[in-house]
Amino acid sequence: MKTFQDLGVDEAFVKGLTELNIITPTKIQEEVIPLLLTSNIDLVAQAQTGTGKTAAYGLPLLQNIEAKKKMVQGLVLVPTRELGQQVAKQLFKFTKYSDKIFTEAVYGGAPIDQQIVSLKRPTHIIVATPGRLIDLLKKKAVDLSHVTTVILDEADEMLSMGFKDDLDTILKSLSRAQNKWLFSATIPEGIKQIVNQHMSENAKRIQISGKNVVNKNIEHHYILCEDDGKFETLKHYLKSVGEERGVIFCRTKADAQKLAQRLQETNITADAIHGDLLQKERDKVMRAFKNGKLRLLVATDLAARGLDIPSLAFVVHYQLPEKQDHYTHRSGRTARAGKDGISLCLVNSFELKKLRTFETRLGIAFKQMH
Repeated sequence: MKTFQDLGVDEAFVKGLTELNIITPTKIQEEVIPLLLTSNIDLVAQAQTGTGKTAAYGLPLLQNIEAKKKMVQGLVLVPTRELGQQVAKQLFKFTKYSDKIFTEAVYGGAPIDQQIVSLKRPTHIIVATPGRLIDLLKKKAVDLSHVTTVILDEADEMLSMGFKDDLDTILKSLSRAQNKWLFSATIPEGIKQIVNQHMSENAKRIQISGKNVVNKNIEHHYILCEDDGKFETLKHYLKSVGEERGVIFCRTKADAQKLAQRLQETNITADAIHGDLLQKERDKVMRAFKNGKLRLLVATDLAARGLDIPSLAFVVHYQLPEKQDHYTHRSGRTARAGKDGISLCLVNSFELKKLRTFETRLGIAFKQMH
């Protein structure tokens, strides 16, 4: 088994990782870290969410920063505020024993003036959603002229959210960056265009197969029920797990809101998180959930990007996700930090076929619960 030291990670960062109980590198970390540490390179990495991407690019990024130079040297682009906050937080945790490296997260939905003030402090790395970064560039509130490394995290999600033009604008202004690293679960046509237009033709390509990326500590279950009996089935399941906490996934914002209301009406402490909420409403829900005042969070796929809540006992797929990598991402909300967890799908007989596809492609087995 390789260690992070074997991969070339500095001792100071290894100490920080050990404290976070990150001991053994994942497959993508093993493949990517030595590459990114040893040379300036353009990289296209295809890997599902939940495979340890943040450390895969974050450790080489941190190690390449010259802490004494008080200028922005690294840029990480992300699709959502939640993922941005999570990436910034993880980078901060990795640096506990190293030289002080300052990371600032900027995103829409929060006052831009406060972010402009924050960016006046010494900042080495900016983690940003593309739209907000464009706003800051227009106001000349951020200087990217010294950026040597730019990272696109969950690039396919940024495209599906309509950020293609923003990404083109940002990457065009960073054409002199020595390192461009793109991470994406899928490589649709729009991603190929970005790679062809903005990255070296010698860009290194790495693909971590979809199999074996699902956390081994998760048990995958399903309950067969028709759509009109789904809510009763969910209530019965929630009763059976006592006071344990979890996340319930719906496909649309409206469905998430409606389900949260129905749960509240039956005296279950739940609330919804989705893209239509104002930022302060989202923050309020997340605070209540993290403080344990809420037992359940009802979420859409996009709103759950970057949620990092330890000790969740289960996730419930009230509606199956459209894509298999969304299943990986949803189920990865449980069984974190070495704990066990349950991923439960509520499906009708027609949807069983989709579960079988997930089984084959993700290399997992679903057990039926009654």
